[in-house]
Amino acid sequence: MVLPIVAYGDPVLRKETEAITKDFPKLDELIENMFETMYAARGIGLAAPQIGMAVRLFIVDATIFEDDEDLTEEEQKFASTFKKVFINPEIIEESGDEWAFNEGCLSIPDVREDVFRQPEITIVYEDENFKKHKETLSGIVARIVQHEYDHIEGVLFTDKLSPLKKRLIKSKLTNISKGKIDVDYRMRFPNAKKKR
Repeated sequence: MVLPIVAYGDPVLRKETEAITKDFPKLDELIENMFETMYAARGIGLAAPQIGMAVRLFIVDATIFEDDEDLTEEEQKFASTFKKVFINPEIIEESGDEWAFNEGCLSIPDVREDVFRQPEITIVYEDENFKKHKETLSGIVARIVQHEYDHIEGVLFTDKLSPLKKRLIKSKLTNISKGKIDVDYRMRFPNAKKKR
């Protein structure tokens, strides 16, 4: 089932998220719905807060980058099979010189800005079967994971912009929160005027 994506300005995007336990109700169905929702919006990652749930869960599918000519052959190959569920993740290390990449977000449609992040991370997490993993990721895949991880920490990519950039997009963000934007996927706007 395709769920509405929560827009910028909704308090759930800033909430502290809670860990997920093995007895979490209908977790398989939730994960399936999240993938369906992400694909319907043509996204490459989706975190639980973006569908209104303050839990430590996000999904990533980087396979869209398998033919990206801006990436190395090795990065393309790795991205081509990178489709994962991250439960209760924790980034334990970030390293390397920060690099800029133009990021966007399903909760902040039509806003894209260069964001600086470190190129390599080590993350521990559980998969959908609660099997523990520890992985070191780099390049575009690390960036996608960092972006989604920020969501479960209550951080948005716009928080990482310079004060000037933030001022320049302020009215755009206000309009997004009010639903004054055209999107071709289901969204829930926190400050939209109710129709009578």
